[in-house]
Amino acid sequence: MKTKYIFLSAILAAIAGGCAVGPDYHQPKTETPAQWSEPLQGGETNSPAAVAWWENFHDAELNSLIERAARSNLDLRIAQSRVREARAQYRIASANLWPTVGGSSSYARQKESKNQPVLGSIPLPGNIPFQNNVYQAGFDASWELDVFGGKRRAVESASAQVAATEFNQRDVLVILLGDVARNYVELRGDQQRLAIARENIKAQEEVLSITRDRFEHGLTSDLDVEQAATLLNSTRAEVPTLETSIENFVHRIGVLLGLQPGALATELSSEAAIPVAPPTVPVGLPSDLLLRRPDVRQAERQLASATANIGVAKADLFPKFSLTGVAGFQSVSASDWFTAGSRFWSVGPTVTWKIFDAGQIRANVRVQNARQEQALAAYEQTTLTAFEDVENSLVAYAKEQTRRRSLADAVTSSQNSLDLSKKLYTNGLTDFVNVLDAERSLYQAQDALVQSDRNVSTDVVSLYKSLGGGWENLASSPVLAQAK
Repeated sequence: MKTKYIFLSAILAAIAGGCAVGPDYHQPKTETPAQWSEPLQGGETNSPAAVAWWENFHDAELNSLIERAARSNLDLRIAQSRVREARAQYRIASANLWPTVGGSSSYARQKESKNQPVLGSIPLPGNIPFQNNVYQAGFDASWELDVFGGKRRAVESASAQVAATEFNQRDVLVILLGDVARNYVELRGDQQRLAIARENIKAQEEVLSITRDRFEHGLTSDLDVEQAATLLNSTRAEVPTLETSIENFVHRIGVLLGLQPGALATELSSEAAIPVAPPTVPVGLPSDLLLRRPDVRQAERQLASATANIGVAKADLFPKFSLTGVAGFQSVSASDWFTAGSRFWSVGPTVTWKIFDAGQIRANVRVQNARQEQALAAYEQTTLTAFEDVENSLVAYAKEQTRRRSLADAVTSSQNSLDLSKKLYTNGLTDFVNVLDAERSLYQAQDALVQSDRNVSTDVVSLYKSLGGGWENLASSPVLAQAK
């Protein structure tokens, strides 16, 4: 009896002491630079990064699209469902720490064998009943004591997975915000390019008309007419490509909002200006990035989950202790089913231990160790990628602004060159080919400038996306709120 109490006391002491096999998790220390390696030359500042960054473009249509996408995007709903799944898995793991109790009730008509061992070898009177009604009802309970912490490690792993899926949901939102903004800017950029192409077509049609009139009056050759027609048709050929691109962007934005591809055709078909990038872009410090980027936080939680799973696997190397009990009523007659004489019960501890499994448990421990190593490498890779994304976005944004200034000067020079070549050609002081070259150069410079305007704005979007912001402001959106 004394030995039994010592045994139970040792078990309870182990549980109370929080004994859990496997490594305890410690978040990896990541070295972060004090400043960004890329100089902040494009209006960026070290101030804390903006939360609702899309509002800095001051475009009401973009704000509306962002809000609607956060409410109805299907990828976001999938991520939300994964959060609910992870939380349910956590409840399952937590429930394993508690006893289980079940109840049952049954009736059976049964016949015993007359030739069964023991009874079959003993002469019995003929009036012994071998057919009976059996009535049974009762409860059973069992509780596996988490002596070595395998179940607690499972709860730890499930809790980390919940956090990982929540950060994944935020990462999906960050990607969604960036995709909506980028496609919207691309749409407005192509609309501006189409407008420029049509303006140039109109100007080139006027030049062709003038050239034909001069040819009819013998003031020029038919070569000038053909060259003017060639330039005009080349510019017209750009229109279908731009129209196709515009429709594709409208379709993409519609799908991002969880709508049919053509649902926004009327709303977005009217030409509008490219959203202008804000004069200053706060980007924060490198140390802030690891806290703001949801994908980095997700990778860290997945590492924590993988570390806990090592303890889950190691716990199988040790014996499992359980307390089991059963109690109820059993009778061959319904009339005395629930009387005192029909009671039965059983209670006691159970110990199970896998003595030989051909190395299966140890192999599983090695599997979990390898997965933890993979999760650590994935976390380190994610952090490096995060820094790379920001650095690339910073350099792209700064260099594109420099390029845009040069293109703006090129447009001014091209316009002056065209005006001068027209005057010289009218006075017979230069060839018509110079006029055509000037027209072609002006159209190319105008088109390149619009593309650069678009690129500056998309570079800002990419910068904000790489900083991992935006999810904070929409954390109360209906889709995200449903997962809470």
